[in-house]
Amino acid sequence: MQRWVLHIDMDAFYASVEQLTRPTLRGRPVLVAGVSGRGVVAGASYEARKFGARSAMPTQQAARLVGYSAVLVTPRRAVYEAASRRVFQLIASRVDIVEQLSIDEAFMEPAELAGATEAEVTRWADDLRALIREETGLPSSIGAGSGKQYAKIASGHAKPAGTFVIPGDRQLEILHPMPVSELWGVGPVTGAKLAQIGVQTIGDLANLSEREVAISLGGATGTQLWNLARGIDDRPVAPRAEAKQISAEHTYLRDLTTHADVDAAVTRAAEAAHRRLLLDGRGSRTVTVKLKMADFRIESRSATLPYATDDPETLRATALRLVRYPEEVGPIRLVGVSYSGLESARQDVLFPELDRQIASAADDDFESGVSDHVEEPAVPETSEPGWRATQDVHHPEFGHGWVQGAGHGIVSVRFETRATGPGFTRTFPVDDPDLRPADPLASLAWED
Repeated sequence: MQRWVLHIDMDAFYASVEQLTRPTLRGRPVLVAGVSGRGVVAGASYEARKFGARSAMPTQQAARLVGYSAVLVTPRRAVYEAASRRVFQLIASRVDIVEQLSIDEAFMEPAELAGATEAEVTRWADDLRALIREETGLPSSIGAGSGKQYAKIASGHAKPAGTFVIPGDRQLEILHPMPVSELWGVGPVTGAKLAQIGVQTIGDLANLSEREVAISLGGATGTQLWNLARGIDDRPVAPRAEAKQISAEHTYLRDLTTHADVDAAVTRAAEAAHRRLLLDGRGSRTVTVKLKMADFRIESRSATLPYATDDPETLRATALRLVRYPEEVGPIRLVGVSYSGLESARQDVLFPELDRQIASAADDDFESGVSDHVEEPAVPETSEPGWRATQDVHHPEFGHGWVQGAGHGIVSVRFETRATGPGFTRTFPVDDPDLRPADPLASLAWED
């Protein structure tokens, strides 16, 4: 009986949410990105990708590629999370077990599709994509195959807004001509090793002997990749384990060079991570502070408490004790705080000042040169008065809108939400008392 694993991936998710909630941006090259000189792209619309822009690219580089038509939008994590929750509620209404990989993708193995035909799987996937589009307005792509690897490859070929099915009887025919880099675990290093022995495609890898693969890549890794190349992937679809770490980090427009700057940055990251910790519902035993210096060197230091806590002052005090300052490490461009050792059982703090002393006696673990992976750029807060571009605002007469630009004492606002269609623009004095900052979630215009 044919096993069917499906992989769903929301198309250009961050940019699609921005185009959904700000209809004027539909059809335009949108870069969801940190707008400082050091910002990076969190998401690029398909219109922007045509110019070569992509996620994790420096904002300035992406903007140069797109040119004058680029629209830079500051990330709004709360809006993406709300949209993601609605999407996965819809998926859960159709599938019992969902293995969510990130905010915008997941594996599924619907029991009703066991032994189904290619046409039946395609129809089921198209129905789910249509439901998501109808209920949320967001596009998605679905791939299907006999295992996770092949479903993931298929969803890449389904983009944008499509379904691609790899049937079992044609699986190797479809897979083997593909570049070997399509396989999980084949990054630049592994790819270079395979290239040295003449492996360019998935079929080339499958045609090697198991011994040849083990010699070139190592036993466990090589065997796993070899089996994937031969069409063998029996890994189950199962809900992912709870998060092992909760963190927040911010990159700053100007290097941090004083104690006060660094302390403020640590406090900001600690508080942001703490808000996520409260949503998670667990306490943390280990606090880690991460610093990236102006020369891109990265250092992290950790301290472990004798118990798990969600007390903000204890966690912040521990983070402040761990941080190093510019006179020790040089100018600092990024500060992050993470909480790990997460436990459901946590202690209420009765004597915070005593706990800070305990934290000072906790074990330290110092690591230098930790690799840095940016999932979403942190946007530095501005100390300048006034409005910033793409900020959500509200006006008692015109409703919800967003700032298109500000300067010379005036601010231009586009009034629109998901529910309004493309909106209209009005200009106000920057100090207009009727114009106020708004909750970004209001742009979704969902009653619940």
